[in-house]
Amino acid sequence: MSQHPSLRSDSVGVKHRNVFKRLERVKKLQEIGKWSDRSTAYNLPKVKSMKVKMKKVKEAKVPAAEGASAPGAAVPAAAAKPAAGKAAPGKKT
Repeated sequence: MSQHPSLRSDSVGVKHRNVFKRLERVKKLQEIGKWSDRSTAYNLPKVKSMKVKMKKVKEAKVPAAEGASAPGAAVPAAAAKPAAGKAAPGKKT
């Protein structure tokens, strides 16, 4: 019989926790520099826990051109800007 996924103790499914154990709070205070050797483990100050979200970076798709040898090469100025002399249809100046 297999084990239910919620009962496994793998580190793969570690969730973000806002509440720390006393030892974890002491370690966090040591990292910050607010812990001294004379401090007691009682009446510890609150420790802020921040969850960092990383956005996935999508690579831009650049069509392979004969003149551009490297991906992400500069786009020619004529292709990047619309013609300055022509006005949009239906616009009055």
